[in-house]
Amino acid sequence: MTRVRRGYIARRRRKKIRLFASTFQGAHSRLTRIITQQKIRALVSAHRDRDRQKRDFRRLWITRINAVIREGRVSYNYSKFIHDLYNRQLLLNRKVLAQIAILNKNCLYMISNEIIKKED
Repeated sequence: MTRVRRGYIARRRRKKIRLFASTFQGAHSRLTRIITQQKIRALVSAHRDRDRQKRDFRRLWITRINAVIREGRVSYNYSKFIHDLYNRQLLLNRKVLAQIAILNKNCLYMISNEIIKKED
């Protein structure tokens, strides 16, 4: 058989894969077969952790809101606060409430006091 000189296409494909793995260490950044395996693994981890990040932030916001509300009065807690917000149809999500809790606790106390006054 005659010798076939491979053109630039395979080299270009491998170069593109190597650019993705340029920050990996050792053989993970040099050997093409291992680079493709690590690329698949990295993309799977990134996909999984995007969902986990949403979960973790929501937990953080809930913890912050609960901590600030419990400081104000002992009998009031997070679940009652969120329930009362929905009953009063106040459309504040947990992210905004957590920012209010950090930056201006008095504002969150005022919101909770208004909810309690309207109940009575």
